Amino acid sequence: MISGKTTLIAHIGFPTESFKSPMIYNPWFEQKGIDAVVVPMGVKPEDYEQSFESIFRFTNLRGALITMPHKVTTVGLVDEVTPAVRIAGACNAVLRRADGTLLGDQFDGAGFVRGVLRKGRQLKGARVLVSGSGGVGSAIAASLAAAEVGELALFDMRADSAEGLAQRLRENYPALTVRTGSNDPDGYDVVVNATPMGMKDGDPLPFDVARISPGCFVGEVVMKSEYTPFLRAALDKGCEVQVGTDMLFEMIPAYLEFFGFGTATPEELRSASTIAY
Repeated sequence: MISGKTTLIAHIGFPTESFKSPMIYNPWFEQKGIDAVVVPMGVKPEDYEQSFESIFRFTNLRGALITMPHKVTTVGLVDEVTPAVRIAGACNAVLRRADGTLLGDQFDGAGFVRGVLRKGRQLKGARVLVSGSGGVGSAIAASLAAAEVGELALFDMRADSAEGLAQRLRENYPALTVRTGSNDPDGYDVVVNATPMGMKDGDPLPFDVARISPGCFVGEVVMKSEYTPFLRAALDKGCEVQVGTDMLFEMIPAYLEFFGFGTATPEELRSASTIAY
């Protein structure tokens, strides 16, 4: 039940149709008796900066979840960022502190990596390919570097985005081998789709699945369906996969702590979730 005392968490992105977070947070808030609600807010890129400033004037707003396509832009709109944001070059959470200043943090990468490790997959020393060097791809790459992968290959249709991320990774992880320029998945232990490919019917696959080995671990960030065409193709090859929502369930405990709502286990969140596809 929403009351006059309800604390708002804005979930800002565009489009909103594929948002899953409200169906996890809100049932969990209700179960715990927390008077808070996550509200999806669709904001187009050309309206984002003005809308961001207006939304953060709401007096009952605790903060915001930021998703595509605004994670990179948000870095320049807050007062302070964490090291994770500086490395990733993207921000997916904003907290309004008691003094009114805005702190930006980044949990995409941590959620993705925790999900992989929870499935028992070894990342230390692994060869990993990430397609997509925007907000979510940059965050995942940063957390993979922190997990001590042996080699990290980056691909983006905008070559300068991949090169910029590669440079930030080399500055912070000088011992890490970083490559750019190819999305050929042949020979990699882990392959990650961090692009929007799969959100629209008829999208091409982000990789040539015929070049992915059956022993490869395949990760996805798109949440429009539980098993995207890319993941279904990977499963047909015999690959172990991670669906997009796994990243959500792993990162939400960190979000809850960031916003001051306590914490939860992924299992508790899954039990409360009302996600439907």
